[in-house]
Amino acid sequence: MTGAETVVQVLADEGVDVIFGYSGGAILPTYDAVFRFNEENQDENGAHAMPLVVPANEQGAGFMAAGYARATGQVGVCMVTSGPGATNTVTPVRDCMADSVPIIVICGQVPTHVIGTDAFQEAPVSAIMGSVAKHVFLVTDPTRLEATMRTAFEIARSGRPGPVVIDIPKDVQNAIGEFSGSGLLPLKSYRQRVQAVAENALGASEAKAFFQMLGEAQRPLLYVGGGVINADAAPALRRFAERFQIPVATTLMGIGAIDTTTPLSLHMLGMHGTAFANYAVEDCDLLIAVGARFDDRVATDPDSFAPKAKRIAHLDIDASEVGKVRSADWYHVGLLDRDLDALSSYGERHKFKIDTRTWLAELAANKKKYALNYDRDGEQIQPNYVIEEINRHAGGQAIITTGVGQHQMWAAQYMDFQEPRLWLTSGSMGTMGFGLPAAIGAQFAHPDRLVIDIDGDASVRMNLGELETVTTYQLPVKVVVLNNFGDGMVRQWQRLFYKGRLSGTDKSLHRKDFIKAAQADGFGYAVRLDRKADVPRVIEEFINFDGPAFLEVFIDVEASVYPMVGPGLSYDQMITGDHIPNRYESKEDDPSPDGSSMF
Repeated sequence: MTGAETVVQVLADEGVDVIFGYSGGAILPTYDAVFRFNEENQDENGAHAMPLVVPANEQGAGFMAAGYARATGQVGVCMVTSGPGATNTVTPVRDCMADSVPIIVICGQVPTHVIGTDAFQEAPVSAIMGSVAKHVFLVTDPTRLEATMRTAFEIARSGRPGPVVIDIPKDVQNAIGEFSGSGLLPLKSYRQRVQAVAENALGASEAKAFFQMLGEAQRPLLYVGGGVINADAAPALRRFAERFQIPVATTLMGIGAIDTTTPLSLHMLGMHGTAFANYAVEDCDLLIAVGARFDDRVATDPDSFAPKAKRIAHLDIDASEVGKVRSADWYHVGLLDRDLDALSSYGERHKFKIDTRTWLAELAANKKKYALNYDRDGEQIQPNYVIEEINRHAGGQAIITTGVGQHQMWAAQYMDFQEPRLWLTSGSMGTMGFGLPAAIGAQFAHPDRLVIDIDGDASVRMNLGELETVTTYQLPVKVVVLNNFGDGMVRQWQRLFYKGRLSGTDKSLHRKDFIKAAQADGFGYAVRLDRKADVPRVIEEFINFDGPAFLEVFIDVEASVYPMVGPGLSYDQMITGDHIPNRYESKEDDPSPDGSSMF
């Protein structure tokens, strides 16, 4: 086989069923191999075994692969050319690394003999990607290409998942060699580390120590992060929480680990978490962190986070996360699904009992008293109202993607998720432009599922060209743009912490006609919603439209995301706004007196 044919055959061997990518000179041999593979492997209807989805931009391809991976847990694949094609994927690669998402980015590269000469469309991919990817390979020996490809998939999906970049010079793609059908590179140290974690089963003595802490607690709380989703450990987490009746608050990335409609769910905690979840953190006497990393959007003031917790327990797959921000009194590094089930089994065998009824009753009362709320009586359309209506139709079963900003937080607060891998958002990197291409990737992963991109006018602009990708591939993706004419979250911070000085946001972009843009890109349903009375009817039409649908909603430009815990502040300084009660008095008057904190 040629090197290009080897690449494609390994993709097929690894179960890849869709490639997202943009062509160019340095990757043409592999693109041609994909074409020939699909010609030879069509079903009776002419459908390709490994369709190649072409976006408007390489960044879009990277986020499509990420959306596919987040929605399935499988490795997403992105294939681009050298130079600008490769550098346009830097942001998706970093985004996947930050959120532990497994993707493979295959980059074409200039021929080996001209690497380093500033050849046409040459970029130092290894140097650029080395600091943002889980691993980078530059393949200069054609005999190692097959093993490199297989090893890349192993690294991407094993341990803490992440993105792997494979840089393949054009002459390596054209080289002819024997295809062995097996083989990996010798990565002894890496495999030893992964194996050590896999073999580190939670023992009886550790379980005993854990349950001793739990037995001494009256107000235990599970603090659950995206690691539970990435590890496919949500079923084990739910069994554990239900068996011992322990309430669950999740991070932004952990949403869906527990069914948000169940009594044990407190939904999201943190900077824009629910007030009742944050108050639960304040009141708990045992905090059990699972697949979470105490990041600055949750432990906004680490020293005051969970101030009444006498003990902190931590389960994770990554030893570097344990004790990084907060010390743990008990911890275990291993496979989350196995270890959670081991704790459940130990508790059942030893007939462990804990009575959390009083604690749960208190939390249930708080969920009513401090419930999410907003201005329901005003004339302007409130974004919360729009998302409540979308949620009513989605029923906790739709895949929801978002851009980044206020709309992202409103969606996280007001949407329900009965299963994991339904909530797809850029968490750690906070990448605007994520939502639309991620929705495309998710729709390819789940063709029969309702996929909705809840976006903002500023975020959707970043990858607006992917509207045409939606219609080109006849995807029934629903795109709703909450338009407040600018960067709403930045303006909110400027109003709160910078005395209303709207630097860089007072020139809000107003000229874009999103409806005409959507129509130009082939959307049969493209509607603008600007009357509050029309919200229920239009949302129903939008969701039920047969095919791609685009909805622009003019929302209240002054609407803010509440609750909010300012940067560096503790939860007792949470701002709850005018419509959510606050159990502390006058704490929100001046959240950041010096105005020094920003993002």
